[in-house]
Amino acid sequence: MRAAVQHEIGQDKLDVLDDVEAVGFGPGRVRIRVRATGLCHSDLSAMSGVLPQPAPFVPGHEGAGEITEVGEGVTGLKPGDRVVVCWLPACGACPACKRGQTELCLAGFMNAGTPNFRRSGQDVFGFAGTGTFAEEIVVDAGCAVPIPDDVPFDIAALIGCGVTTGLGAALNTADVQAGSSVAVIGCGGVGISAIQGARLKGAAEIVAVDPVASRREAALRFGATTAVAPDGLADAKQSVTAGEGFDYVFEVVGRSATARTAYENTRRGGTLVVVGAGAMDDFLQLNMFELFFDEKRILPSMYGGGDVLRSYQRTVALWRAGRIDLEGLITHRVPLSGINEALDQMRTGTALRTCIEI
Repeated sequence: MRAAVQHEIGQDKLDVLDDVEAVGFGPGRVRIRVRATGLCHSDLSAMSGVLPQPAPFVPGHEGAGEITEVGEGVTGLKPGDRVVVCWLPACGACPACKRGQTELCLAGFMNAGTPNFRRSGQDVFGFAGTGTFAEEIVVDAGCAVPIPDDVPFDIAALIGCGVTTGLGAALNTADVQAGSSVAVIGCGGVGISAIQGARLKGAAEIVAVDPVASRREAALRFGATTAVAPDGLADAKQSVTAGEGFDYVFEVVGRSATARTAYENTRRGGTLVVVGAGAMDDFLQLNMFELFFDEKRILPSMYGGGDVLRSYQRTVALWRAGRIDLEGLITHRVPLSGINEALDQMRTGTALRTCIEI
């Protein structure tokens, strides 16, 4: 089986090998033939060491495919079913799940410490317990969420992470109010999805902030009313809010510097939503007086901040109704053999989402 493997943390290229085996099949597990997977910035963060991940490993966590085999005790799934890969499945029994905060369930993270693959007698892990840069994966049945037949694999893959994260940040976490002002810092696939979510909620002004001109142009197509480079944010704040600051600012980069910028551009009493996944040693500094005096809400948004399965269903319904554009997010397509080309497209910002067709 072919898979793209990173041998050591810090390498910037993946090695596409044809002697990798998906392991771990048994009771409660399913085998999935991956058909499409998106490249998410979190994959790059795991490769560079920003996000913790044991190596060697197969990146990828935003995938879709079809069930080829189900283990003993698995119900509701059968060979031939089309599924989206959920990298953060809910166990349904932990305190977070019982409170209805299934996005905070740690069951999926426990899977990250179990090897998903084997090569030449060596264990190989899958990023986020999945590893979708492979022709086949074996995962817990809860990681395989059935999708309707009319949802193409490439669209389903996006729903598996980036779209759910960005839309959910606006719809669930922030609950953007109609007529409000919004700024989105970082306009890749997740940021564009946050823009679409803010538009759906009726935001009057949506300012997209990104250093890459093509991403700013794309943001305008997806619902932003203004798009500026980072050095134009101050002027946009002045023209849109008369200098007061935005009602909602979404940080979709995952760095303390941009989070600080987002905080400073949020109005007093407004809401900063932290969507980007950053490093454990990157600290956001706020002084206690401003924290008290400004009364700004700081809301982290994990996987869209809501029930993942309901979020998937909502996204499909919105896509079918033409209320959100998912096809337009896919700006590039490459085969698995072209995975390093896709990595370059992500690093340079030339792609919103690259679909790896497997």
